[in-house]
Amino acid sequence: MSVVTAEPTASDQARAAREIYRDVLVELVGEDERYVCLDSDTGLFSATSWGEAARRYLNLGIAEQNLMGVAAGLARSGRIPFVNTMATFAATRALEAVKLDIAWNDLPVRIVATHGGLSAGHLGSTHHSLEDLAIMRMLPNMTVLVPADGPATESLVRAGAELPGPVYLRLGRGATPTLASREPVRIGVAQRLRRGTDVTLIATGPYPVLTAVETADELAGAGIDVAVLNMHTVKPLDHEAIVTAATCTRGIVTIEEHWAAGGLGSAVAEVVAGLDVACPVRRVAVADRFAAGTGGHRHLLARNGISGATVTEQVRRLLA
Repeated sequence: MSVVTAEPTASDQARAAREIYRDVLVELVGEDERYVCLDSDTGLFSATSWGEAARRYLNLGIAEQNLMGVAAGLARSGRIPFVNTMATFAATRALEAVKLDIAWNDLPVRIVATHGGLSAGHLGSTHHSLEDLAIMRMLPNMTVLVPADGPATESLVRAGAELPGPVYLRLGRGATPTLASREPVRIGVAQRLRRGTDVTLIATGPYPVLTAVETADELAGAGIDVAVLNMHTVKPLDHEAIVTAATCTRGIVTIEEHWAAGGLGSAVAEVVAGLDVACPVRRVAVADRFAAGTGGHRHLLARNGISGATVTEQVRRLLA
């Protein structure tokens, strides 16, 4: 039986997760002297009124590697920096600084990466970010968070603010629907959106999770009982939830807005490989190629196989 609805409301469509994050951060910076906002000329804060906390907003321009170095220095000095840039720049252009300055020193820097996945599809392959989860989850000490909607964004920003080490928070560009779940979002604990006994869908990110929920409801009409997990924390991964899925259902299908190699599907498969159970894992992700074309977010997802039809095909293959 389904325990979640995924119908967007007018307010959901009006505000993107990055805007919700911005408003939460302004509150945090105003409440605590330790918090600092480091921007890379994103424009996200251009109309923001910081009040007395204005001196703790620093726009360092389009210089992402320098951005990470400054954040590391501030963190070493007792501050808690929030670094704002696009996901593709955070995970590739600035990677050396993230690895050596931040992760190696286990510093409390919060890297907030907007335009994740294909959400900047109108800008083409240069701004697609389909490698960031693989890169960031490989770095020791790094926590990797991918909220599926606006309320989860607020919860994870607040919960992640006080973690002792570095955090990578992946956000999209535009507004996405809100998932009405009965379970809270807790770092390191998969959010169960639907119970089922045949197959488990494990998804991360707004549209992959929405696709999982919608597809599970459609399959229920065909007599297929599908469980759905929102894996909003890619690292540390909820091993217990994956073990339960591998032992209590006949297979797992992962869904993500990422290349198939190295992301959520790989992380889940790594856990299953260490179990003494025969549990197949199918991955719905972007194939080993650069995402074709430019266009709207959902258009590019469907064009690259992140769709209910693909998930249904994988579920039926498992059950066959």
